[in-house]
Amino acid sequence: MIKIVTVLSGIIFMALSFTLNASVERNNPWPDIRKQRIDQLLPNALKVANVDAWLTICRENNNDPLADHIGCENAGSTAVFLFYLKQNKFHSVAFSPSSEATALADLNTLQQVISVPRNESTIAQAARFLQKNNFQTIAINSSVTNAQADGLSYTQRKALEKALGSEYAARLVSSQEVVYEWLSIKLPQEVAIMKEAAKLTAQWQIEAYQEIIPGKTTDADVARFLKNKMKQHGVKDGWAPAQNPNVNSGPDRGHSHATNKVIMPGDVIQIDFGIKLHNRWVSDIQRFAYVLKAGEMTAPKEIQHYWDSGKAGGFAAFKAMKPGVKGIEVDAAQSVLMEKNGSEFVMWSTGHPVGYVAHDTGPNLGGSRSAGVRPSAQKKLKAGMVFAFDGFHSWKRADGSLKTISVEEMAVITETGAEYLIPPQQELILIPSR
Repeated sequence: MIKIVTVLSGIIFMALSFTLNASVERNNPWPDIRKQRIDQLLPNALKVANVDAWLTICRENNNDPLADHIGCENAGSTAVFLFYLKQNKFHSVAFSPSSEATALADLNTLQQVISVPRNESTIAQAARFLQKNNFQTIAINSSVTNAQADGLSYTQRKALEKALGSEYAARLVSSQEVVYEWLSIKLPQEVAIMKEAAKLTAQWQIEAYQEIIPGKTTDADVARFLKNKMKQHGVKDGWAPAQNPNVNSGPDRGHSHATNKVIMPGDVIQIDFGIKLHNRWVSDIQRFAYVLKAGEMTAPKEIQHYWDSGKAGGFAAFKAMKPGVKGIEVDAAQSVLMEKNGSEFVMWSTGHPVGYVAHDTGPNLGGSRSAGVRPSAQKKLKAGMVFAFDGFHSWKRADGSLKTISVEEMAVITETGAEYLIPPQQELILIPSR
């Protein structure tokens, strides 16, 4: 009887899971949000980047990374998407092969879809349009600093330059500033979805810690628990599946996979975990725990100091996050406390933008502790940007290896400061010996 009930409950769960996933697909908010992002945010991005037009070439199988941000994710034959400002008005147009133009127009993502006969070149038509309008600066997806703005292939660029001619080809500039200004800002609806992703991420980590049996459970077991949670709820990995989640009860391993190390009393455990909702918006949260030794009711004094120091560093960074502040300045606010509290050197930046990918486009919250400073660390924070950021404290273990507390939270920049997406971890999680 027990086996029958278990099987039946499994069937019921699978049916419910399928219904949930189907519902999520039917109610996917991305198409509407994408259109709002194009209409509301992209015009300002063009202005701030000081370009007249932004051109993206799309195609099948090896598409531009930004294809589904502008509506050409289903391109077969080559299509050209163009966004431009003329007489201070924003325009969006696609030069699409005739075989795909009708369906593209039905999506209502852009203001205009121009159907191009299959025996004619969409790139040539777009080039004639650029020449006719005498655009002075034409942004294309070619960048040495931002992979999301580097989707134009060598052959596509050669074809575009040939169609434009030398005079207009000389007007091509990198779209990296356009892409930076556009992707770094999230709409309120997007922030709400990311709040839900962060909530689930943190909740499941707490549940995972409750399953640990010291001396038996491995880091990989904890990772499998979280993988099962993702499967049950129909969500995807926030980054490379092989390294999500990263569960580590030993010395620092950086970005890595969970191993078969057995969790033991006295260990400090790190879980770095992220999920993706609607196959679009990503979370990035870290939670830390300490495994009590026999007879311990609280963490040892030194472990508590490490935790309190890391938490304080994260809060210092949070207080520094506000519009107009540079990313490097946020990092510096924490670095002062790290030095004061006796932390070993930490190579990682305090934080990074998060949104469509775990390490999204936007200001880097780093640079104050390193010799080389990323250009994005000199960028200023703006309202609508979302960050994942760490509270750091690092120490040497008995064997000389390093262990770092890097409790990671998420926050959105508001007009006056920053707001946590979910309540931050206030206390070190304590796991009893059994």
